[in-house]
Amino acid sequence: MRLHVLVRGRVQGVGFRWHVREAARRLGLAGWVRNRPDGTVEVAAEGSDELLQLLQNELWKGPPGAVVASLDELDPLDELHDHPFAIMR
Repeated sequence: MRLHVLVRGRVQGVGFRWHVREAARRLGLAGWVRNRPDGTVEVAAEGSDELLQLLQNELWKGPPGAVVASLDELDPLDELHDHPFAIMR
């Protein structure tokens, strides 16, 4: 299964990408996370439904200082071969 979401809120400048990368690596997920110019963070991940749900829980929680307003689902990506999970620029 694949997850592709846009995270809105106070999610840049608070260590959000690092938090997501570490959570995804602990879960053994493939994929990536990146900041977007509009202040959102984009996350693409691949794994089992159960593990992707755990990652979504981490996205809602975020690191200290983050305030997540919404997770907006995006169209699924065809390929995600970034393993281990990476931070993209």
